Amino acid sequence: MAKIFSSFLCKSHFPFLSPSILSKPTSSSHHFCRISLNSKPISGFGSGFFAVRKMGQNQLSCKPFHNGHLIRAQSRGNGGIGGSGSGGGSSGGRNEGEGGENSRSLLSWYLMLLEKYPVYTKALTSALLTLIGDLVCQLLIEKVSVLDSKRTFLFTLLGLVLVGPTLHFWYLKLSNLVTQPGGSGALLRLLLDQFLFSPLFIGFFMSTIVTLEGRPSEVVPRLRQEWFSTILANWQLWIPFQFLNFLYVPQQFQVLAANFIALAWNVILSYKAHRVLVHS
Repeated sequence: MAKIFSSFLCKSHFPFLSPSILSKPTSSSHHFCRISLNSKPISGFGSGFFAVRKMGQNQLSCKPFHNGHLIRAQSRGNGGIGGSGSGGGSSGGRNEGEGGENSRSLLSWYLMLLEKYPVYTKALTSALLTLIGDLVCQLLIEKVSVLDSKRTFLFTLLGLVLVGPTLHFWYLKLSNLVTQPGGSGALLRLLLDQFLFSPLFIGFFMSTIVTLEGRPSEVVPRLRQEWFSTILANWQLWIPFQFLNFLYVPQQFQVLAANFIALAWNVILSYKAHRVLVHS
């Protein structure tokens, strides 16, 4: 009975898990499926598997295990974990080589931190990206002879205490506000993100960084000169990406996906926040 139920559940919600994998382990198979109800396992094999738990109507909790590391993710309604959400934690086999194993282990560790300490992990990741963004801006764009360490520190500090935590709670709020699946839901989240949140947040970030650097009198002139052009640059960069992000990436991984674009965006933001003001 357990085997029939587990085969049905994996066929219905996880088509990449075949009944043959559930029925018996093979020497070439690395990942197996464990089906559990109320956290009690029914069947399972090997060192890498998915533990799937029934959470309620149209809800499943899928827990990828990889070499003893547990990564948790949730899927609601029609959004399947089998896409971009679960792929990072336990894909591939033992025969892919040491480099692939190391990168999977690193990603598994990072995803485990995202699950266990989401705010802290996103804050530290954001701090690292703002640090790199400002260094790239100063050294490669502005080509300064002496690095402004105070500017870099403050820019990184805002990434840590403002950008990372704010984006975490904003994406979570968006997910709760807009529950429609598919393209219509992604489009609505995109409109709220880019035409409501982004203009306000960019203005607040610019005002804060200028004030912390000891130039509060420049806040209004800075916003007059740079705010709208920064918004336009933001839309050109983020609108195409965020539509795909909201459409295909599970909510708990959206900040992680946005980090790849954020590196380029932080260079632009640092440049806009520190460009010489033109006095009319």
